[in-house]
Amino acid sequence: TAINYDRRGRGESAHDGPMDLHHNLADLRAIVSELDRTHDLGEGVALFGNSSGGSIALAAAASGLPVTAMVVFEVPIGAEQGSDGGEFLAGLRDRIAGDDPDAVVEYFMKDMPPEWLAQAKSSPSWPIMVRIGPSLEADAESLAWAQSAPHAELLGAVEAPTLVLVGEETLDEMTPAAEALAAALPNAERAAIPAAQHSWQPEDMATAIADFLDRHVPR
Repeated sequence: TAINYDRRGRGESAHDGPMDLHHNLADLRAIVSELDRTHDLGEGVALFGNSSGGSIALAAAASGLPVTAMVVFEVPIGAEQGSDGGEFLAGLRDRIAGDDPDAVVEYFMKDMPPEWLAQAKSSPSWPIMVRIGPSLEADAESLAWAQSAPHAELLGAVEAPTLVLVGEETLDEMTPAAEALAAALPNAERAAIPAAQHSWQPEDMATAIADFLDRHVPR
């Protein structure tokens, strides 16, 4: 069974109330608890996280969520114990507290290739991106968390088998980030899939996830 849920501030989930990492992890624990009640999960759930969703998944596993396996794709963590994640989070929160909703997403994308922002702003999805802007606080906070202590200290107790993915054509910073995660997680492996520009095709990702879970999660 695959559950693709709307994080708070996105899709059909509530757009009021706090959007920080703590409340996002509480939401995930609540979902897992409900699934355990209705589906008898046994040892837990497998998590998939894309980009900063991957760092949220890692934070969830590190917080003690019952996780049997994880797959993460191009998690953009910064240098170990660096300060840029905390500075980025502070800047994002300043813009969330301001009166220019567009500025939130513009700031979040400021270190991405500039053509990505130009394409986003010219697409029909831009109003949706602006609407979910406040929910990006949890994403930024999870990246700051990943720099809050040595990686081995943050992730060393996460025993779940983890597949750390990058695209075959990826941004320069994604490969060292993947290497750092694979080195810190006790049961991790790295792989590349056909992907470019920080995006992937559903069939390629589904195959990678299914093959990994078939090898590591008892049915």
